[in-house]
Parts: sequence; structure tokens; C-alpha cells
Amino acid sequence: MPKLVGARILFLHSMISRLSDVITSVMAQMSKKSVAALLIAIFAFTLLHKATAGENRQPSVQSETLLRASSSWDGGPYKSYPAGRPQLAILKVTLAPHTVLEWHTHPIPNAAYLVSGELTLERKEDGKKQRFVAGQAVAETVGLFHRGIAGNEPVVLIVFYAGSPGVPLTKSRLECEPRRQPLKDKSWNHSLHR
Repeated sequence: MPKLVGARILFLHSMISRLSDVITSVMAQMSKKSVAALLIAIFAFTLLHKATAGENRQPSVQSETLLRASSSWDGGPYKSYPAGRPQLAILKVTLAPHTVLEWHTHPIPNAAYLVSGELTLERKEDGKKQRFVAGQAVAETVGLFHRGIAGNEPVVLIVFYAGSPGVPLTKSRLECEPRRQPLKDKSWNHSLHR
């Protein structure tokens, strides 16, 4: 083993010596201007090589804007955030294939990212629909009834809400309808039927 290492060192030494002799011979035949041009070319080549090596390397941090919106998917502009101290919420929502959500509304701005599946959003007032697929982000409507309809595969959404404490993230249609309050004093009812 030591003989093999020694032989490799001798071989490398002889190769470096030969290369040095070739470079010395070439430079002896060159004028001073040619030597300067050669040195500039080597310097430029080195800079170019370093610059292109940096382009081929993956950056350690990558950032891609998935959504930046001032209006919802249906074109409705966002008006304002709720008053009060901000409170953020992030939900992971999973829908089975062909699930049809109830009509609902959001009182606060929110956005969703579709991790997997296909989701069609439908606006109640006019039936306007838009389809979203995995990898897309959607700016949700605020104050308008809508629903989601899952496609043939399970849907996984990550939903981001920008609200404030005490403000619900979602309201169903039933929660938004006015409720009839029972009468506290029913004596008038008896008097009418006597």
C-alpha cells in the first residue's frame, strides 16, 4: 500500500512538472500584451464560472406568493377588517368526495389553500360558480352566502381567518335568519280569544 501511494505522488509530481514546463514554454513565446490578455481572460473565465455556479445552486430559502387579493374569488371587494384586537385562526378542513357544504357566510376576511382535491365554490344569490384544484389559493367571500362542493377525491384545505376575539369564523344560513322571540307576556293573546 505505501508503494502505491508513493507511486501516485511521483506520477502527480511529474505531471505538474511537465505542465509547468509547457506553461513556461508558451509564455516565453508570447509578448507582454499576450500575457496580459491571457491573464484577463483567465480572470473573466473565473468570474463567469463563479457566477454561473451560483445560478445552478438551489437557494436555501424560496418564497412564492400564492395569493394577494383585495377582493374575493367572485370579484367582491373586501371592505374592512372587524374592529377590535386582531385574532388569526388557521383551520385544516377535510371533505369527503362529493360533499356539499351548507350555505354559509363568513363575517371576516379569509383565504384557503387547496392541499388536495377539487372544490367548486357556488354563490347563493345568483349561482355563480368557480372551480379550484390542488395547489391553488382562493380568497373567500365576506358576508355573502356560498357553499363548497367537493369533487371525486377527498379535499384538504388550509383556511386562514383574520378576525377578532368573539367574532365567529363562519355562520350558517340558520344562524343568520332572524329568530322570533317568544312573547314574555301572553295575556293579550287570551284577551283576544275570549
